[in-house]
Amino acid sequence: MTDVVRLDAVSKVYGTGQGAVAALREVTVGIPQGSFTAVMGPSGSGKSTFLHCAAGLDAPSSGSVRLGGTELTGMDETRLTKLRRGRIGFVFQAFNLVPSLTVAENITLPLRLSGSRVDRAWLREIVSRVGLDGRTGHRPAQLSGGQQQRVAIARALVIRPEVVFGDEPTGALDTMTARDVLRLLREVVDGMGQTVVMVTHDPVAASYADTVLFLADGRIVDTMTAPTSDRVAERMTRLGAWV
Repeated sequence: MTDVVRLDAVSKVYGTGQGAVAALREVTVGIPQGSFTAVMGPSGSGKSTFLHCAAGLDAPSSGSVRLGGTELTGMDETRLTKLRRGRIGFVFQAFNLVPSLTVAENITLPLRLSGSRVDRAWLREIVSRVGLDGRTGHRPAQLSGGQQQRVAIARALVIRPEVVFGDEPTGALDTMTARDVLRLLREVVDGMGQTVVMVTHDPVAASYADTVLFLADGRIVDTMTAPTSDRVAERMTRLGAWV
């Protein structure tokens, strides 16, 4: 299976001298195309830094980050912005919707920002897949939290990205709504062949993934395939005792 994202010996250090903090240390990992990967670890383990470096939001101090056949390391911010708009989708804990825009306008915003044409048939398919039929004329304030996150997921998918990155995408949702969103992300992988990388602190959320990467002290210390919430929780408890 082809890696859509590849990190090789990636380190990230913030600050200099005695105040320097190593957020990532020599991380090497590939994210296979068409997979769902969860990234977990104690607070301060490097989860967010991993996501930001993998998504081209932050530059590593050393090492290589590749998206498909494209080397991101050393790319200037203008080129990185263009690459992110066209090839990477983002879903965050805060839905980041524009209150004055309708659901349809929020979903298609990335296309408008990049000057790309809106494929109406593709838009209809995405709206249907994320369960927003009949809501496209609504504004965010007229939607529930779960519906707003579905808009955010649709917005991430509308550009046909090579990978969707989620930073605690269910963190602001109640348990039942969170499970609906996780099932949707699972369907995005299984039904659309999408690649999803999700940072989470929730063992139940991680159990929806194909693979869980565990970080501690800036390193990948374990990998779990076919995860269950109980196994993930037990592993996180052990990690918490180490750091």
